[in-house]
Amino acid sequence: MEPSEKNKILFTQLVVMLHSAGMQQMGKLKNPVTGQINRDLGQAQLSIDMLDMISEKMRGNLSSEEERLLKSLLQELKLNYVDEVNKDQQKPTQEQAQPAGSQ
Repeated sequence: MEPSEKNKILFTQLVVMLHSAGMQQMGKLKNPVTGQINRDLGQAQLSIDMLDMISEKMRGNLSSEEERLLKSLLQELKLNYVDEVNKDQQKPTQEQAQPAGSQ
């Protein structure tokens, strides 16, 4: 295997790994080791920031296929992150809307 082909595969694996980590950290995927769902939005934000940094640093050095993959996975992570943050912000409102004793 040529070094450029190997690097393409490794880049794809890295991006997919960070995407999967972010999805797990948002509680969207089970942890493959424990089989449990854990949620840590701070860590999810870190995974998103790492992919953003990779995107910035690699600008102009990616094939169109790699660029599409990175952009697509980043967009999916960011949309899911916003969804999770919005869920957290709505929780107190939903609890306040319930009459006392109906919980």
